[in-house]
Amino acid sequence: MNPAETAARGLAAVRGKHPMVHHITNSVVMNLTANITLCLGAAPVMAACIQESAEMVRHAGALLLNIGTLDPALVKSMIAAGNAANSAGIPVILDPVGTGATLLRTEAAFTLLKELDISVICGNAGEILALAGADGKVRGVDSMERLDRRVDVVSAYAGMLDCVIAVTGEVDIVTDGTRVVRVSNGHPLMGYVTGTGCGATTAIACFAAAVDDPLEAAAGALICYGIAGEAAAAAASGPGTFVPYFLDALAGLDSGMVARLARAEELC
Repeated sequence: MNPAETAARGLAAVRGKHPMVHHITNSVVMNLTANITLCLGAAPVMAACIQESAEMVRHAGALLLNIGTLDPALVKSMIAAGNAANSAGIPVILDPVGTGATLLRTEAAFTLLKELDISVICGNAGEILALAGADGKVRGVDSMERLDRRVDVVSAYAGMLDCVIAVTGEVDIVTDGTRVVRVSNGHPLMGYVTGTGCGATTAIACFAAAVDDPLEAAAGALICYGIAGEAAAAAASGPGTFVPYFLDALAGLDSGMVARLARAEELC
């Protein structure tokens, strides 16, 4: 696998297919993630109510579940939509925001993993290590962990779950339990804007709706997302001006640019 070529092909696939991505997500990031979806070339829909979530997902290319602003009714809707997606062969992407911080969030994440067939889990190091039972530390929704030498823990957990796990941070790690891809694109300024972590999961959902291999989808999405972050940081004067430049950068991405600027490698 050549990650740069994979990312370039993935972006072209999203732009060519223009898939709909159904988000059941948190209220803090809804507008930003809808705009990220549009700028990547997909179509967002946010239908959280249980009376329509399962019906809506049948029109989608991917379903994104984000537990950032959580309540029990939302979990029921996620399960209903997730079951419908599983029945239709639609990939389900989980962002376990804040797992490890409170009992409600941790139990919700484990319930979704038990009830649904998840294609990709995307979270920060603290969230993923908490899920894996590796004593991940989370404060609120922020990771207090670095992945460092614990990639083997995450890889083993991905193999056990039979899904792809993407760990975002200063360097992103994507693994399906056998293959491991390291993505070095991105910029520290991204960490100063609320919703950029959730936006990374949105990017993965967009790619998963257009790319058959979940690992290639996740790695390609994070490469493109990081490249856009680098371009936005170069133009912005701080966090306040970063977001419009970031959306412009996402919309302006093309496959040639991605292939040229990707900084990623398959480790095994």
